[in-house]
Amino acid sequence: MRQAGPVGVGSVVTGQGSIAVNQTGAAMINSMRLGWLFLAAFLAGCSSSPSPDKQAKAAPAVPAHFTASNTSNAIAKYIEMVGFRVTERSPGHLIVQFGVVNHSEADVGDVKMLVKLGTTAAKPGDPPLITFPAQVSNLGPSELKDVSVEVPTKMRVYELPDWQFLKVDFEITEPKG
Repeated sequence: MRQAGPVGVGSVVTGQGSIAVNQTGAAMINSMRLGWLFLAAFLAGCSSSPSPDKQAKAAPAVPAHFTASNTSNAIAKYIEMVGFRVTERSPGHLIVQFGVVNHSEADVGDVKMLVKLGTTAAKPGDPPLITFPAQVSNLGPSELKDVSVEVPTKMRVYELPDWQFLKVDFEITEPKG
């Protein structure tokens, strides 16, 4: 029985010994490997993070919650407004819905506020889109209450920005403190 030579890449072992695979098959495999390598390098380059200049031009982050502007009021630092949604009952009558959160461990009771609803695109000094009073009854410690206010206005709901572009400023008018 005859011994076959060493078996390596490009050889096929048969019962009769080893037979060399044609060179075009090996070249095709090598070119496919090189193609995959170029594709991987290209995709890695496409997924890199943008330059710092492009990141700086992004729109400023919009807070998802709002705190009182009159920080002289004793409960102002504990009261937060969240989840603003605006719908329209009929032309000239908007319904503004939001949540009021008491982050303190104290029962603050009835809270009255003056709410100014604006847009994140407004420049300092621009008037708010809508201004309205709001009241929350019996706001207890660590409590969230839903508030719904009907606001008479000449604006239609489709003239207002989407919820993520709303900016709210509010002052606590009662309790005084």
